[in-house]
Amino acid sequence: MLLYVGSAAAGLVGPFILGEVVDAVVAGTTSGFIAAMSLLMLAFLVVQALLRKFAVRAGMVFGETVFAELREDFMAQVTSLPLSTVEKAGTGDLVSRTTNDVDSVSHTVRFGVPQVVVSVVTIVITLAAAVLASPLLSLALLVGVPLLYPATRWYLKRSSAGYKAERESYAVVNGAITETIEGARTVDALGLGALRRDRLDEALRGSFAAERYTLWLRSVLFPAADTAFWLPVAGVLLWGGWLASTGAVTPGAVATVALFAVRLIDPVDLLIMWTDEIQVGAASLARIIGIKSVPADRTATAEEPDSEDITVSGARYAYREGHDVLHGVDLQLRRGERLAMVGPSGAGKSTLGRLIAGIHPPTSGSVTVGGVPLVHRPLDALRREVALVTQEHHVFVGSLADNIRLGKSDATEPEIEKALDDVGALGWARALPDGLDTEVGSGAYELTPAQAQEVALARLVLADPHTLVLDEATSLIDPQAARDLERSLSAVLEGRTVVAIAHRLHTAHDADRVAVVENGNITELGSHDELLALGGSYAALWRSWRTE
Repeated sequence: MLLYVGSAAAGLVGPFILGEVVDAVVAGTTSGFIAAMSLLMLAFLVVQALLRKFAVRAGMVFGETVFAELREDFMAQVTSLPLSTVEKAGTGDLVSRTTNDVDSVSHTVRFGVPQVVVSVVTIVITLAAAVLASPLLSLALLVGVPLLYPATRWYLKRSSAGYKAERESYAVVNGAITETIEGARTVDALGLGALRRDRLDEALRGSFAAERYTLWLRSVLFPAADTAFWLPVAGVLLWGGWLASTGAVTPGAVATVALFAVRLIDPVDLLIMWTDEIQVGAASLARIIGIKSVPADRTATAEEPDSEDITVSGARYAYREGHDVLHGVDLQLRRGERLAMVGPSGAGKSTLGRLIAGIHPPTSGSVTVGGVPLVHRPLDALRREVALVTQEHHVFVGSLADNIRLGKSDATEPEIEKALDDVGALGWARALPDGLDTEVGSGAYELTPAQAQEVALARLVLADPHTLVLDEATSLIDPQAARDLERSLSAVLEGRTVVAIAHRLHTAHDADRVAVVENGNITELGSHDELLALGGSYAALWRSWRTE
């Protein structure tokens, strides 16, 4: 701020000097006086340039510091969001916040804040200097205010909501594109190309309408502002000419204040322009900071479980209020057993698995571990005790070893190799260009979907939870390899409770018990042989699967 004030003040000396030169020429002066004044003006220009250089540098460093802190805080908030909230928000919304919105705030912090500071300081000092030069003449600087003030006020009342809607429309577009790309194979297999294009066109129409609205706001503000900028210059010349003719002011004072009026154009223009940009940045900042306002879906307590037994009692769950997916489910998991959950798609198997893993709190009823509701356990403790592995796996940018260490941050290389061996992945891992140190992830060595699943399972082995929920965790591995892997995991995870959600019924055949989930309820529960003897849904499903 001090540097900007100094730079602005140094820049205002020029009009004062020019005013003195004009009056001196009118009164009669020497070439030596003109030369001295010119050198003095040059000296202040150099001072202004140097101060501005250091001011801009300090402002950029300040902006980068603020942005770095904001980015770190934002990432901390994103990674601590309840998973239930992340799933409801959708991919497009978070991608938009972490890309478009962060970029917009970055641009505003790096360039907008310094420009606004410069503009405000320059405007204040210029007005003060004009009053100092001639209080009477400086009144003409206000003639643009009756036009500029209502136009700006009209714009600000509408722009905030307009830019917020614009940023939200980008999230919808991002979501439509991201979901189509991620599901490209499904889109192609089911011939959904036209439907997805229609969805994208609808999103683009919404974005176009939002941008057109904000463009209309600018098309009203900017012409009014441009007119208001030049009115003071004309006012100073007309008013000053009349005052000079009456002897109330000198021609030099008119020249000085007229130059001040011209010098006000750029900072006011920049201020208006950056007011527009800052509205965009503020809308983006609101979306970033808004993540902090997401309420927690649980409240951790100091209660400690008295065992590792998980009990589901009367659990109901609804993604939308009044539309239950689970309808009062009761289930007692036996310590160390392997339970398979089977049933038709949409029956509620994955939802029940997420309740057992503590991802979602039940809408009513309870899911407890050792008598303590899962959602009362601190998240870091819960994740060490109960783990969920789905068919959706992410390979992070970094070495293969670092990816697996996500299961246990201090794991040694022998431990990593053992975990890979347990899931049958050590062979291909050692065959990579740099072995465990091979860089994988986006832009590096690309693992196959099956290898990514095995990496996820190796993390699970390292994490060593007492209860595992496997939701189609081997779906991308060929059936024979998947069965071999599941048998290997059963040996490695001996003594731990495993809940396996599967469509491949060999998983159910190998399990201790099988739970058949239909329409949000467990309709059958027992061993493979018991359910076959029962002759119900499971028996029909088994016969159908064996026939295929």
